[in-house]
Amino acid sequence: MRVALVTGSAGFIGYHLCTRLLAEGWRVIGLDALTDYYEVSLKERRQAMLLQSQGFTAVNKRIETPGVLHDLMEEYRPETVIHLAAQAGVRYSIDNPESYVEANLIGTFRLLEAMRAFPPRHSLLASTSSVYGANTEMPYAETMKADTQMSFYAATKKANEAMSHSYAHLYDLPTTMFRFFTVYGPWGRPDMALFKFTKAILEDRPIDVYNHGDMARDFTYVTDLVDGIVRLIEAVPGDDPVEGDSLSPVAPHRVVNIGNSNSVQLLDYIDAIEAATGRKAQKNMMDMQAGDVPATWADASLLQHLTQYKPKTQVTEGVARFVAWYRDYYGV
Repeated sequence: MRVALVTGSAGFIGYHLCTRLLAEGWRVIGLDALTDYYEVSLKERRQAMLLQSQGFTAVNKRIETPGVLHDLMEEYRPETVIHLAAQAGVRYSIDNPESYVEANLIGTFRLLEAMRAFPPRHSLLASTSSVYGANTEMPYAETMKADTQMSFYAATKKANEAMSHSYAHLYDLPTTMFRFFTVYGPWGRPDMALFKFTKAILEDRPIDVYNHGDMARDFTYVTDLVDGIVRLIEAVPGDDPVEGDSLSPVAPHRVVNIGNSNSVQLLDYIDAIEAATGRKAQKNMMDMQAGDVPATWADASLLQHLTQYKPKTQVTEGVARFVAWYRDYYGV
């Protein structure tokens, strides 16, 4: 049986990824601290559903705690490591930057050291579209310079890319960094726009619309994203680059965008939520928030070259699925 270690397994993306791996017959070791960045009950519910599978083992510890990852790698010897655990959120990184140092920098360092001691066949680590920062040329391609991060969250993720590259070079650890683009869907995070907008609209409260609605995002439905991750497991970085590759010339290390390759205007996204809820939003138009960017748009051609990946879910369909889940879960 194939064994995978998934950090952040009780998180939004981690839950969906573990569900997919378990359905395909993997044994999954899920590491998650169940922190209180948002409602813990949502994480506990996700983990409880994963534990219904005999193939899932839950470990509730922090990735930055010395020895935790080393011991898991030694005990289970996973062939694949998928690192999703992180302190997330652009805006929260302004208020509590130290938590990003602990989870994103120290935690990732602990993982790299554990993998140096017990090398997996392939390690896949989460980054973010936020690393593109102040870049204005779109769609974003992995080969573009990404040196102008606009939030501390993005800076820690760019640091993770550099850290993992050095370990891939020094210790021959095949590594893929994937840059996520605004992931949404059922079981999503309460700090994300779709969750906040849906909750407010159903409670007949106004929503805050930043930059007066002049924003766009490459919204990526969560099961499409998971499909991209699972396909990348077999695309182990080696010596044979493909068209438009970001493969390092000195290490088995690659950066890959996972997005929908379609930038959607924020006001059109809100229209989709209104259609799914059957209610009109009261819009509180606001200035741009510190650390945010006006638009994202992924060039996902490298992912397609490597895996034949194609996203399947349109925004209207994905939003409708989230709203249906939200109504069911919260009894609205």
